[in-house]
Amino acid sequence: MPVDPEYLLQARQMQALSLAVHIPLVCFGIAFPAMVLFCEWRYLRTGDPLFRLLARRWSKVMLALFAVGVVTGTILSFELGLLWPEFMARFGNVFGLGFTLEGFSFFVEAIFIGIYVYGWDRLAPRLHFLSGIPIAIAGVTGSLFVISVNGWMNHPGGFELQDGRAVNAHPWSALLGNVYFWHEFVHMYFAGYIVAGFLVAVPYAWGFLRGRRGRYHRTALTVALSAAAVAAPLQIVIGDWAAREVARHQPTKLASLEGLGETTRGAPEHLLGWYNGHEVVHGIKIPNLLSLLAFHDPDATVQGLAAVAVRDQPPVNVVRFAFQTMVGIGTFLALLSLVYLYVRLRRRRLPRSRWFYRAVVVAGPLSVVALIAGWVTTEVGRQPWIVYGVMRTQEAVTGASGIPVGYGTLVVVYLGLAAAVWWLLHRFSRVPLEADADG
Repeated sequence: MPVDPEYLLQARQMQALSLAVHIPLVCFGIAFPAMVLFCEWRYLRTGDPLFRLLARRWSKVMLALFAVGVVTGTILSFELGLLWPEFMARFGNVFGLGFTLEGFSFFVEAIFIGIYVYGWDRLAPRLHFLSGIPIAIAGVTGSLFVISVNGWMNHPGGFELQDGRAVNAHPWSALLGNVYFWHEFVHMYFAGYIVAGFLVAVPYAWGFLRGRRGRYHRTALTVALSAAAVAAPLQIVIGDWAAREVARHQPTKLASLEGLGETTRGAPEHLLGWYNGHEVVHGIKIPNLLSLLAFHDPDATVQGLAAVAVRDQPPVNVVRFAFQTMVGIGTFLALLSLVYLYVRLRRRRLPRSRWFYRAVVVAGPLSVVALIAGWVTTEVGRQPWIVYGVMRTQEAVTGASGIPVGYGTLVVVYLGLAAAVWWLLHRFSRVPLEADADG
C-alpha cells in the first residue's frame, strides 16, 4: 500500500533531528572516558594531585553527558520501530543482534560509570582506575555495534530474500564480516576524538583569551588538544580509505559527492559550484583529480549519475554541499592540529598566539558541523535506499499520521535537555578547584 510522501518527509526530518542531537554525544562516549582515564593514570604515575583533580572534575561532565545520551539513544531506538516499521519487520532478524549487543554495552557502561564517579573517595586509587576501564571499552563497543548496523545498511549481505523478507540470516557475517563496516567504524572512532577533544578545549582556550593561564588550564588544554590534534591529521588518511570504499561499492554516491553527470575516464574534481542536473557549474575544476582520489589512478573511469535512473539518484546538491563542508572543515582542523603539534613537540610549550586560541574556540563548534555533515553525506548519499539496492526508504516508512506532533514534542524535549546540560556544566565550572580537590 503506497504511503503518503508527506509522511516520508516528516519521518526523515524527525529522524535527522534525533541523529543530529545524539551523534555528538556518541563522540564523547568514544573518546572522553579515555581522556579522563589518561589524567588519572598520570596521577598514579607521578603522584601529581592536579591530574587527579582534572580527572575528577571531568568525570562529572562524563556522567552528565552519559545521562543525556541515555535519553537521546532511547528516543532513537523507539523511532526505528515507530517511523520505519517495515524496515524492522523485514530485516530485524539480520541486524537485531547489533542493537542487542549495544544494549549490553550500555548496561556495562552505566554500572561502571556510577562506580567510577561515586568511588573517588571510597575505592583504593588503583582499583578506582581499573573501574574506569570498562567505561572506555563499553563506549567503543556500543558505537561499534550500532555502526555495524549502518555499515550493513550501506552494503547489505548475510541473508537471502524470500517474498521481500530476509531469511536464512547470518547476523555475525552480516554485521562484523561486512567490508563496508570497518572504514565507517574507524572514521567515526577518530571523529570521536576530534569532536570531544576540540569541544573540551573550547572553554580552556576561552579562558586563555581571558587571561586564565594557570597550570590547571594549561594541563587541561594540553590533554584535550593533544587528543584532537593526533586524530585530525590521521582522519584525512582514513577519509581517503572511506572514499575508495564508496567508489567500489556505491558508485552512484561517489558521483553525487562530486556532481559527475556522465561516466568519465580521468574524471575531474570540482570545488564548490552547483550541479544543474547534468554537470557542475560555477565550480573550480581540477582535471583528473577525482579519478586519482577514488582509484589512485588519474586515468581511471568513474561512473556518472546518468548510469542509473533519476529515481535511483540521491539529492545531489545536498550530498555535495555536506561532503565539501566536511572536507573543508576537516582540512582546517588538521592544519590547526599540525600547528599545535609542531609547537608542542618542537618547543615544549603551548602556542602563544591569541589567533591560535581564537581558532580553537571556533574549531569546537565546527567539528560538530563536520560530524553532522559527514553523516548527512553517508545517509542522504545512500538514498533512495534504506537498505542499499534492496529496500527503498519509502517502502519502510510508517503510514500512521501524527508525526508532526511527535516532532514538536521532540523539539521541546531536546531544548529541555540542552538547558539542563548547560545548567549542569555551568554549575560544575563554578565549583572552586579547592573544593573538588578536597572532595
